[in-house]
Amino acid sequence: MNIARRIICRASPEFGHSIRRELPGGPVGRDRRASVCKVTAIAFPALQLLALIAGVAAAVPAQEMEARAYSRSPVGFNLFLFSYSHQNGDVLLDSALPLTDVSVSINATVAGYGRSFGLMGHQANASVAIPYVWGTVRGTVFEQQQEVTRSGPGDLRVRLMVNLIGSPALSAREFAALKPSTTLGASVSVVVPSGQYDPRRLVNIGSNRWVFKPEMGLSHPIGPWTLELIGGVWLFGDNNDFFGGSRREQKPLASFQGHVIYTLKPRMWIAGNATYYAGGRTTVDGQVNADLQSSSRVGVTFSYPVGTNHSLKLAWAKGVTARIGGDLNTIAVGWQYSWLK
Repeated sequence: MNIARRIICRASPEFGHSIRRELPGGPVGRDRRASVCKVTAIAFPALQLLALIAGVAAAVPAQEMEARAYSRSPVGFNLFLFSYSHQNGDVLLDSALPLTDVSVSINATVAGYGRSFGLMGHQANASVAIPYVWGTVRGTVFEQQQEVTRSGPGDLRVRLMVNLIGSPALSAREFAALKPSTTLGASVSVVVPSGQYDPRRLVNIGSNRWVFKPEMGLSHPIGPWTLELIGGVWLFGDNNDFFGGSRREQKPLASFQGHVIYTLKPRMWIAGNATYYAGGRTTVDGQVNADLQSSSRVGVTFSYPVGTNHSLKLAWAKGVTARIGGDLNTIAVGWQYSWLK
């Protein structure tokens, strides 16, 4: 508690100072400030979770539901994409904390590029995505409404995927002649701490830490239908400059996805999606927070081809259950341009 009190009193212009200004009873003296610092320290674990939600929503989307993430493609297949997404909803916290009515409204644009190639006889794909994020976090701290707005670049994300079974490295002609079969793939995603970050701020867009996600994906075609199961885990590095110089650690966060995809015609498909994730408890300067996450979401994705090389993708998702963490609704639209070298 002493560590939390010291940090809040020293470095919280967003929340602690606002509370001091709005306390009734006239000018705030030394004893009054000490009292406010003591009370604000109680809310510190909840404010840490605000930082977690803002950072995760912007840079490490554990709630992601990406259908066809392990789909087959010929060697030399290139894809450029640009997408916009909007997320809004509530953040569920421990009811014992003096922070209520927490909500977020987050917008993000992502520009990305991916390319398929052969790796030891298997189809592989490398991709990179660069986000830009802007949004607002709101909450009531001791009956005082607080609001924080941020905008800036998010953390760069890189992904390498290899289909280990059922998808050899093939030319476009060989690929077109191959009958679809069950595939098993593996991937690793890396989130680079390159986004906007200021240790004096509680809520940031960047996370100021390295993040890794190893993952496995199974895809099984049945006529025009495709069933997908994906499982992975987010592994978080430490943030050694969290909110005034603290050390923030986070336990692994398990993530599971399921997709049922129906292909209407080549390059036109619709998918029903579901995800569940759990874990991710955080620790700040050795103090364990009550922020163990456990949530599930469902959604729908539709891809529509426009001409030979272009396609549009629409996605919608909403929370179903949430113990701790974000219970968010998502709407996204994306444009893709693909070509073969």
